[in-house]
Amino acid sequence: MTVSDHGGTHPARFLPIAALVAGNAALALGPYFVRLSDSGPVAAGFWRVTLALPFLVLLARFNRQPIMGLGRGVVLAVMLGGVFFGLDLASWHVGIGSTRLANAVLFGNSGSLILMIWGFIAIRRLPHGAEGIAVLAALAGSAILLGRSLDISTQTLVGDLFCLLAGGLYAGYLLILHDARRELGGWSLLTWACLAASPVLLAIALLKGEPIWPGDWRPLFGLAASSQLLGQGLLVYSLRHFSPVVIGIALLTQPAVGALAGWLAFGEILAPLDFLGIMLVGGALAISRMAQPAAPSTPPGKGDAKAGT
Repeated sequence: MTVSDHGGTHPARFLPIAALVAGNAALALGPYFVRLSDSGPVAAGFWRVTLALPFLVLLARFNRQPIMGLGRGVVLAVMLGGVFFGLDLASWHVGIGSTRLANAVLFGNSGSLILMIWGFIAIRRLPHGAEGIAVLAALAGSAILLGRSLDISTQTLVGDLFCLLAGGLYAGYLLILHDARRELGGWSLLTWACLAASPVLLAIALLKGEPIWPGDWRPLFGLAASSQLLGQGLLVYSLRHFSPVVIGIALLTQPAVGALAGWLAFGEILAPLDFLGIMLVGGALAISRMAQPAAPSTPPGKGDAKAGT
């Protein structure tokens, strides 16, 4: 590789990690907009995916990603992922109203632990070296944030359980999309997932008797823009560049962002231990990224089939 080649490819190596961090940060702000919404929590999830759909279609077409004419197996896989996504949002949004932002984001992403375990099982070994340090740091940091922000009561316990259920559903969503990503571009995949999630969320909101039509659209547009278009788009883009282990650890950075948002917007005070937890989780992401071998340069689209291996 020549010096000029290295200069041209080196910055590109940091684009996936930047997308991974920015995507997680945007997703972590979702509970903030859900709380501001005057529709029901599940209805807010419905509007999140429905408002984003036209933009996702345009982005897919602009990037020449297929919307129609897909294979039956691919459509079924993405639709199934969309159902998981809809159930995840429904459970998570209900939990957000009953617990702190940090708790909601932390428990909502408990599926990242499932992804880490799945990754180690897939490669049939235990974490070691830098991987082990990253896992321990992520778990320790998350435990500190949990211990500092959790306010034990019946209401918060119910909210935590709903968010834990959402975490498991989100893990299934990511795993299903990981396979479908081999056949579809990120925007096309998101279009189909939202198309499947929308009626699921609307049906649950109606069954719960929630108000559907909002009086103030601003929080819902903010939710759709930050969480769905930016957050999900960046996260799906980054999936093909990292193993499930790295994706799982990266998802644990979301409680740190949630704790910060809770402090700034709702006065949920951060103590020194909270900042320690944030540093540990952020360090875990950095260590896990450095532990990964540099991927060889490949033409556009040629690395998709090896995503996560």
